[in-house]
Amino acid sequence: MRKLVYLILTTMTVALVGCVTINVYFPEAAAQKAADQFIGNVLDSNAKPPAEPKKENPPPSDHRPRPSAMLLDLLIPAAYAADTPDLRIQNATTEAIRGRMSARVNGALGSLLDSGAVGFTNDGLVAMRDSTKVPLSQRAQANATVADENRDRNELYREIAQANGHPEWQAQIRATFAKGWIKHAHAGWYYQNAAGTWQQK
Repeated sequence: MRKLVYLILTTMTVALVGCVTINVYFPEAAAQKAADQFIGNVLDSNAKPPAEPKKENPPPSDHRPRPSAMLLDLLIPAAYAADTPDLRIQNATTEAIRGRMSARVNGALGSLLDSGAVGFTNDGLVAMRDSTKVPLSQRAQANATVADENRDRNELYREIAQANGHPEWQAQIRATFAKGWIKHAHAGWYYQNAAGTWQQK
């Protein structure tokens, strides 16, 4: 009898595992919120680095979990079963990138953006928009600043995707940040619209 019960339970478990499909969707709302916070901290010279969010412990439960609930917990990891997916954006690498970006915005890149020589592209990078606004003697340095900024931006998008265990999200993270950079651009700065045409905020 015991062997029969064991066989039935094993068969049910295998069947249940075969039926469970876990889809991990890109958490667009959480990504936009995290991008807005990161970008705000880069573009606002008085901004402080974001604090780590505090995780609250759930209240103690008075009842023991049912065996079926325990089985589902084993089969479906809690991270995938969460109602509101989260996106981790803050770690040592992203904080180092944020620091370099902030320094650039408060220095050479900020001047280039203010003059209209450089603008935000529609793919989450920066580009030289009008090199005539930069004195000839300073163009090499301006191009180096743009290259450094784009290297950090590419690393940022890649790092966020990898830190969240989903390298395939990189393009979506880039697109989310691209919208964010344009949204937070200061008045007078240039950006590309969806068609790639430069516009001034």
